[in-house]
Amino acid sequence: MVRARALSGLLQVARRHGLVPQQLLREAGLDASVLANLDHRIPVSAVCQLLESAALNAKCPTFGLEMADTRQPLDFGMLKLLLSHKRTLREVLLAAIQYRHLLNEALAIYVEAGGSTVVIREEIITEHGISTQQATELAIGVLSRTCVALLGEHWQPRSVSFTHPAPTSMSFYRRFFGCPVEFSSDFNGIVCAAGDLDRPNPNADPELVRYAESLANPLNLSEPYSIVLDVRKTIYLLLPIEQASVDQVAGQLHLSVRTMQRQLDMAGTNFSNLVDEVRRELALRYLTNRRYPIGRVAMLLGYSRQSTFTQWFTARFGTSPRAWRTTQLNQ
Repeated sequence: MVRARALSGLLQVARRHGLVPQQLLREAGLDASVLANLDHRIPVSAVCQLLESAALNAKCPTFGLEMADTRQPLDFGMLKLLLSHKRTLREVLLAAIQYRHLLNEALAIYVEAGGSTVVIREEIITEHGISTQQATELAIGVLSRTCVALLGEHWQPRSVSFTHPAPTSMSFYRRFFGCPVEFSSDFNGIVCAAGDLDRPNPNADPELVRYAESLANPLNLSEPYSIVLDVRKTIYLLLPIEQASVDQVAGQLHLSVRTMQRQLDMAGTNFSNLVDEVRRELALRYLTNRRYPIGRVAMLLGYSRQSTFTQWFTARFGTSPRAWRTTQLNQ
């Protein structure tokens, strides 16, 4: 689920492109009244479908990013006070993960360190087969505006990356992000200097943060089966960088392996099944990108040998990765 706040800017951008927002909402199975209560929880799959439909009807590949461009800085509802007064960008990202149940349960965030640079990676997790291109651009756009709001002129990202193919025109992307934008990448996210994560926020106020946390903590409750989504999101982020072992995933969720496995068992699944599900979904995503050699796809799915990946893929899809790709690209 996601807060209806995710649709902020829909009315403005839809009308700009000659669309009727109420019709878009109905076609996605949403009532127009959800926009009157931005804290109302709605299915992320409906949000993704609405944004894809809007972009298609408007013939506007930047629809999601244009919505992000309309947002007020740090527009996170009741979490605005908490996030805007954290001491650093790193603390804001950690708080976004901690309060995901009040913010966006479908958004996975991970900070990948790499020497003098870091990658802030984001993934939208929803039902298999639903395109997340517009929702992903919206999420990365909101992340970028958050960084600008916190750091001002000191925010100078190295690059922005998206896993989907490049549009015909790149001008809006370059203007919005102010840095090189790469498409058909291995990840969705922003590359920045490591020092940016710990640069002091001039508006930091620990007292206001403590007050905001006292209001948010009683409401930050997970659903009974949220452990399954949390583990899936973490696997999505860690599998391509070969860090999706049971110990690493549990550590990222601040759980012991035993506790995580017990909670998964209570939810009717286990860690191996979730790894296999995510691997299946990522395999199809990567194989549809013709820029990725089969060996590269194997590595992104955690296989050091292409032959092992081919055996796994054939067992699950009844055909080899190469044959599957050829069939899909010829359709």
